[in-house]
Amino acid sequence: MTAPATTQTAVLAEPTAPGRLASIADSLIRSIGPIILAFLACGLILLVLGRDPIAFYEDIVTAGLLRPSGLQDSITRMAPILLIGVGLIVVFRATLWNLGSEGQYLLAAAMVAGLGPIVLDTVPAPLGWVVLMLVAMAVGAGWTLIPALLKAIYGMNEIITTLMMTFIGVGLANLFVKGPFKGTSMVPQTAVIPKGMMLLDLPVTRVHVGVIIALVVVVIVHLALTRTSFGTRLDVLGANPRAAVHLGINVPRLIVLAFVISGALIGLAAAVDILGIFGYMRADWNPAYGLKVIPLVFLARLNALALIPFAAFFSVVSIGGEYAARQAGLPSDFLLLVVGLILIFMVATQYFSDKRARGERIVPRRRKASA
Repeated sequence: MTAPATTQTAVLAEPTAPGRLASIADSLIRSIGPIILAFLACGLILLVLGRDPIAFYEDIVTAGLLRPSGLQDSITRMAPILLIGVGLIVVFRATLWNLGSEGQYLLAAAMVAGLGPIVLDTVPAPLGWVVLMLVAMAVGAGWTLIPALLKAIYGMNEIITTLMMTFIGVGLANLFVKGPFKGTSMVPQTAVIPKGMMLLDLPVTRVHVGVIIALVVVVIVHLALTRTSFGTRLDVLGANPRAAVHLGINVPRLIVLAFVISGALIGLAAAVDILGIFGYMRADWNPAYGLKVIPLVFLARLNALALIPFAAFFSVVSIGGEYAARQAGLPSDFLLLVVGLILIFMVATQYFSDKRARGERIVPRRRKASA
């Protein structure tokens, strides 16, 4: 009688302490490394331009962090960055590209600014805020429907369609501001929402409650992506669409849902900005958050909670950088150079990190010339 065949059971070994440390170090390098390299490269450019990089960075820290007014402005700036960031994380986790955030944001902002004075004059302010935020979320979500349906039904490239919808959205927002929503001012802008009807400020600060709303939304999105089947389905779709189909996931519906949630959160960012800071909208106004937030999303490794420190860092750089650029006699668009450099070094860092993980040489060996 032969002995029964033994079955080998695969056991997942717990990562060792050195392994965990190596993983943490690798994550830090890929997240913080591109920022450090970008600022070093930016410092060299400042030297070439005849500016003092040390003084430039000191001005950023002083104006964006150390001054009480600058610190409050930096905290306030976090609200739209966080909301747009988590909106992008939702679609990026599924390897879908929503590059139309500017169109969604501006169209939602135009609706809130145009309808705000009427709504807030009709109903109590808290109820009006909720109504306007829901309107903004509906507009942002609705503006993603065409790219989402084209992707879900016909497999059309969402990069192209979302960019096309951005151009249309920006144009429509300007038409609304110059047309039906135009106020009595000679300048093409909407009517101004009275200060007493805007979002409340936190006690003893100029920071509006929209920042708290943004932080709560970040936590909710994080829990939804990490603790629910919705987040699992997004991850499966992002890892392997064919596997998602075989597992019984309704891929077209999930694509549409991801885009709708993304657009809704971007629309909410617009509502928070208009109701918390500006109170109106001018024609041709565009803070261009979308392209600036994308590097932060990937530096955070598509983790909603990890986005918070990167959003705080960028807010300080954004607020302080405007002052530093003026002091150095540079255009405010100089900060876009920093964003571009972060993107370049982020791609390079990821490339070299992946090669090292595969055990490949970072610098390939030279082939010997054949005789």
